[in-house]
Amino acid sequence: QVQLVESGGGLVQAGGSLRLSCTASGRTLSGYTMGWFRQAPGKEREFVAAITRSGSGTYYADSLKGRFTASRDNAENTVYLQMNSLKPEDAAVYFCAARETYYSDTYYVRDNEYINWGQGTQVTVSS
Repeated sequence: QVQLVESGGGLVQAGGSLRLSCTASGRTLSGYTMGWFRQAPGKEREFVAAITRSGSGTYYADSLKGRFTASRDNAENTVYLQMNSLKPEDAAVYFCAARETYYSDTYYVRDNEYINWGQGTQVTVSS
């Protein structure tokens, strides 16, 4: 079973940037499709980004394309979410999620398709 720990959240001014990290232990991440989700107070958890096992494929929520970038370093067992031009509406708890997959180009956008989850990291954006 893989364990996931997110880090890198914090307080940033609108227009600023943050890079979130999700580090895995227990298993190597190279066999997992990874996803990022977020949940703001009073709202449902929503898809942010997904990245295939090798990192060759990345997919984003339409509203976030161009501002967020997912990447991974399988040698470091870590995935990243670079967030630029942050807006107050980006404030949320951000979660990484994993699902072991056989095919290298598989990705998932629904939270119920992921098996393993981190505890989340808070992102606050001041206006």
